[in-house]
Amino acid sequence: MLSMFMAAVEVTIVATAMPTIIADLGGFSLLGWVFAIYLLTQAITVPIYGRLADLYGCRRMFFIGTLLFLTGSVLCGFAPSLVWMIAFRALQGLGAGAITPVATTLIANIYGPHERAKAQGYLASVWGVSAIIGPLLGAFIVQHFHWSIVFWINLPIGVVAMIILARYLPPDAAKKNHALDLAGTALLSFGVAALLLALLQAEELGYYSFLLLGAAIIAILLLVYQERRAPEPLFPLSLWQNNVVIAANIGGLVLGASMMGISAFLPTYIQGVLGGSPLQAGATLALMSLGWPLASTLSGNLMQATSYRFTVLLGTLSLILGSLVLLLLTPGSGLWWARVAAFMIGVGMGLCNTTFIVSVQNSVAVSIRGIATASTLFTRMLGSALGTAVLGATLNLNLQSRLPGMNDPVQTLMDKPLRQHLSDDRLSQVIAQVSASLHWVFILAAVISFLALAAVFLIPKGQRPAKKESP
Repeated sequence: MLSMFMAAVEVTIVATAMPTIIADLGGFSLLGWVFAIYLLTQAITVPIYGRLADLYGCRRMFFIGTLLFLTGSVLCGFAPSLVWMIAFRALQGLGAGAITPVATTLIANIYGPHERAKAQGYLASVWGVSAIIGPLLGAFIVQHFHWSIVFWINLPIGVVAMIILARYLPPDAAKKNHALDLAGTALLSFGVAALLLALLQAEELGYYSFLLLGAAIIAILLLVYQERRAPEPLFPLSLWQNNVVIAANIGGLVLGASMMGISAFLPTYIQGVLGGSPLQAGATLALMSLGWPLASTLSGNLMQATSYRFTVLLGTLSLILGSLVLLLLTPGSGLWWARVAAFMIGVGMGLCNTTFIVSVQNSVAVSIRGIATASTLFTRMLGSALGTAVLGATLNLNLQSRLPGMNDPVQTLMDKPLRQHLSDDRLSQVIAQVSASLHWVFILAAVISFLALAAVFLIPKGQRPAKKESP
C-alpha cells in the first residue's frame, strides 16, 4: 500500500506543482510532455514487468522498479531545465510501470482467493486517498518549500516500503531458466508508444498522427504473429482463452475511457460554464475519489456474498447512472448534479476495477498471474488515453462548429480577466455554446459507459472467490 500510494500520488501532486516548476525552469511549450512521457513509459512497461514477475519473481521486479522510480524522483528534484525534467520523468515512468502490477500481484500471491477480495479492495482504495491528498500536499509544499520536495517526498515512502518487504516478504521460489520474448517485447513497446503518441499528441502532430496509428496497427499485427510462434510468449495464449480475462480487459478499456469524461472535462464545465472556482471543481472531483475507496473496500464482501458478475453489474449501473446525471447539467444549474455524478462514477469505478482484478487473479494459473494482472491495468491506462483523445476531439470539433473564429473559448471563460472583457450578451452566447459542446462530450462518455455491459455478460454466472486456491 505504501508503494502504491507513492506511485498514485505522483500524478496529482506533480500536476499541482507544475505552474511553480514552469515559473522556475521555463519551457511552457513542453509542459504536456512532463505528463505524457511518464504515462508513455509507464504504459509500455506495465505488461513487460507483469511477465517478468511471472518469469523471475515479484520480489525482484518490485525492487528493480522501485529503485528506478526513486532514482528518477531524486533526479527530477535536481532538474536544471524542463528538458531534463522530461528525461527524468521518463525514468520515473520506467519504474512506476513495475510498482502497480507487481504490488497488485504480490497481494494475490500472499492471500488466498477468499481473503484476496478484501485485500485488493484495501489496495485499490489507495488511489482514491491519493487523489485527495496529492493536490493538497502539492499545494502545501510549493507554498512553503522548494518544488523539488514534491519529488523527494517519494524517497522516505519508497525506502520504508522496500525495507518492510525486504524484511518480511519471503524470497522468490527458485525459478527455472526462462527467455523473455525480446521480439514480442520490442513490438509491444513500439506499438504502444506509437499508439499513445498518436492519441496524446494528435493536435500537435496533425496528419502525422495517422502515420503513427498505421505503424501501431502493423506492430500489433506482427506482435500477434510473434506471440503464436514464441516458445515463451509475452502474452501466453491461454490468457486469451479465458472469458474472465477478456471481460476484465474490455471492462478496463471502457472504464478508463469513460472516467475521462469526468476527470478531464467536469472541472472545465464547473469553472468555465458555471463560473465556479478551482476549489469547487477540486471538491467535486474529490467526491469521486471518496466514492472509489468506499466501494473498493465494500466490493470484497459484496463479491463473496453474491458473485463477480453481480458486483460488476452493480458497478456498471452506478457508472452509467452517474454518466447520465452529467447530462442534467445546464448553465443555470448548481453544483449538486455534478457532485452526485462524481460520487456515483467513483462508486462504479471502485466496484468494477477491484472485482476485475480479483476475478482475473482467481481464474488464472499462478504461473501467468503477473501478466494477467498487468494486462487488466494496462487496458485501463490505454482506455484513459483513448478516452482523452476521443472526448477531446469531440469538444474541439463542437467548439469550432459553434464558435468559429474564436480562439480557445474555454480558456476565455476560465480566465477571469478575459471573461470580464466580454459583453453580457457575448458572454451568455459563449457560455451557452461551450455548455452545448461539453454536453456532447458527456453524451459520448455516457454511451461509452454502456459498453461496460458487454464485459458484465462475459463473466460466467455464479462465480465468486473460492475458499481455497485451485490446484
